[in-house]
Amino acid sequence: MNTRDCILAIDQGTTSSRAIAFDTQGGVITVAQREFNQIYPHNGWVEHDAETLWTTTRATSREAVDCARRRGYRPVSVGITNQRETTVVWDRRTGEPIYNAIVWQDRRTARWCSELKQAGHEAAIAARTGLLLDPYFSATELAWVLENVSGARRKARAGELAFGTVDTWLLWRLTGGRVHATDATNACRTMLFNIHDQCWDDDLLALFDIPESLLPHVRDSADDFGWSTPDIFGEPLPIESMIGDQHAAIVGQTCFAPGMVKSTYGTGCFALMNTGDTAVRSDNRLITTLAYRIDGKPTYALEGSIFVAGAAIQWLRDGLGLIEHAAESEGLARKLSSNEGVYLIPAFTGLGAPYWDPNARGALFGLTRDTNAGHLARAALESVAYQTHDLISAMSADAGQPVESLRVDGGMVINDWLVQILADIISTPVERPAITETTAIGAAYLAGLQHGIWPSLESLTEQWQLERRFEPAMPEAQRETAIAGWRDAVPRLLGSHCE
Repeated sequence: MNTRDCILAIDQGTTSSRAIAFDTQGGVITVAQREFNQIYPHNGWVEHDAETLWTTTRATSREAVDCARRRGYRPVSVGITNQRETTVVWDRRTGEPIYNAIVWQDRRTARWCSELKQAGHEAAIAARTGLLLDPYFSATELAWVLENVSGARRKARAGELAFGTVDTWLLWRLTGGRVHATDATNACRTMLFNIHDQCWDDDLLALFDIPESLLPHVRDSADDFGWSTPDIFGEPLPIESMIGDQHAAIVGQTCFAPGMVKSTYGTGCFALMNTGDTAVRSDNRLITTLAYRIDGKPTYALEGSIFVAGAAIQWLRDGLGLIEHAAESEGLARKLSSNEGVYLIPAFTGLGAPYWDPNARGALFGLTRDTNAGHLARAALESVAYQTHDLISAMSADAGQPVESLRVDGGMVINDWLVQILADIISTPVERPAITETTAIGAAYLAGLQHGIWPSLESLTEQWQLERRFEPAMPEAQRETAIAGWRDAVPRLLGSHCE
């Protein structure tokens, strides 16, 4: 393989679209990024303009490819990783979306999910999909579009519409509408995919009244997904991987052995534990999901999802105006020797694992006249550590083994104070890799695997390098007191509302 070859990784996220060109040693050549607006039509509703997702992806991808070429590299393969569960429905003939993309954070179907639970459907859904009945997943969002957009259900039954998560939508546009496909990791987040049989589930399609003709073909995470049209990159390029962002990160962190755990800190936080070829059923309200699927063989994972992590710092900046830049939160937190009893539960769009309460809303506890911006910044950062502690405790119980170390990535982990408090609260070493672009590089690794640049997943373990290991340093009594404050606050929040 030519050492001047490179791989383009498209990383379409919740708040921005990015494109990164990697060389064949996994090094970053160039990064292009564009943020886009969030749309909030009603309380608890979150949408994106699907056309904007495409136009920002196209622009950043072309920018990264052009820059790589100027530096003497030749793009040979494309990988896609994406925000998961976000629902897009479009007209097959025109290629135009019939409604805004409904984002994974959206809560509009919470009441319906509660009704389905009360009707006794959650156990069957969990047994087939590994998921819990929650608006987080795509099925109820898709059903909402079919029910509420004029003419949508009639067109869907006539085979005139296409559904996809963001990866499928981008693939459709990249290939000029020739390919309607997804990978198994994105399919398994729809609440319509049977993770044991590895196919769309007829009974679930009937439950949600969704015609199968809407759905994309399901392929491996490393596969031949088609070729881009020549106008996008100046020449056709093969698209050789698609994988949901958190699954891409477990590949990028090379967590290929059962028991290894990674946690990504971006808008939300998502921790995944590799469980190998066993789909471990959670007794602690975690999700059983796919880590990745290669050569038709699924590898499973336990997952805990936190809806708000970095978004809490964005709230301090954009909502309250307490800071101008996210990085300022670290300095404010460092000024305090303790949280002084102030806790933030950032349930701005409900609480995820292990509580799964879509109706919960954020709250601050322990405020006094002495509370200042530093307390709020520290509480926002500490909330990430406490929520992670909840997830790691649940994972250890479900897997029947302790977590020996946690590999972290995402934009938040450049904050040393946060990573240290994370190690302190979970009482486990936390490892930060030299390359923190683990989501994008996971997509690149899979594309390179399919292209023949790397011979196997195991060969990728040599690519991972440690930048810094954070050891727990907090005295145990102080740690127990801090966690006790969090455990006192959460039930008060959950008890403060009714469905």
